[in-house]
Amino acid sequence: MTSKLIVPAAQQPAADGSVLVITPESAGWQYVGFQAVRLSAGQVFRAETGDREVCLVLLGGMASVRTAQAEWPEIGARMSVFDKIPPYSVYVPGGDHYEVTALTELELAVCSAPAGGDYPARLIGPEQVGVEVRGSGSMERLVQNILPEGEPAHSLLVVEVFTPEGNWSSYPPHKHDRDALPDESLLEETYYFHVQPEQGFAIQRVYTDDRSLDETLAVKDGQAVLVPEGYHPVAAPAGYEVYYLNVMAGPTRTWKFHNDPDHEWMLRK
Repeated sequence: MTSKLIVPAAQQPAADGSVLVITPESAGWQYVGFQAVRLSAGQVFRAETGDREVCLVLLGGMASVRTAQAEWPEIGARMSVFDKIPPYSVYVPGGDHYEVTALTELELAVCSAPAGGDYPARLIGPEQVGVEVRGSGSMERLVQNILPEGEPAHSLLVVEVFTPEGNWSSYPPHKHDRDALPDESLLEETYYFHVQPEQGFAIQRVYTDDRSLDETLAVKDGQAVLVPEGYHPVAAPAGYEVYYLNVMAGPTRTWKFHNDPDHEWMLRK
């Protein structure tokens, strides 16, 4: 039986190219939306932002992007997430619209959250993405910060992580499910996974202190996981490299997390 925390991809794209859609309503929460779109060369994806801000992440392929006030022709740096170079992305504010024209086969992530403030549409080029190696040993992973809290936006936080085979990420286990600043922020979160080779899987555990939620998930390539609360570590099995794109949002746009006290000792080694 598939967990309610796993959102599978459609076998075939919808007419607009969508293969996976998460809305606040479908997730049963307030802030985060996510959509994975796959387009053929020449296909166009259009949408209005309404009362939400959007970060369009070109996961793989090239495209031209247009909004009401600006356009960026022929952008795209990688054909696959596993090229491991930072992507091109476009931030689009609320009350705007966008049009993405695929120039090659394209995988597009549409990350959204409530809009607010006066933030113009802008290109986020690969040179603007913060790249860091986080952790050490079997906890080492590559992190690429696409839309971190230091960059302008109202609600959205967007980051991607590459976990080598046999390694752990989002580890030691941490959570951010309480609006208790300055110690912890409340952030809903989605994980969108790719696995190489694609027949593999990732392991993710989502659990709370009282274990009212405690699930261990085998996540396939192209699936997403909802993290409404709790700790949420990820493991990459031997032989398989794991990628995921995180989208976070909450009442305050800051990432303050709380480590599981049972496992925090690893940070003091």
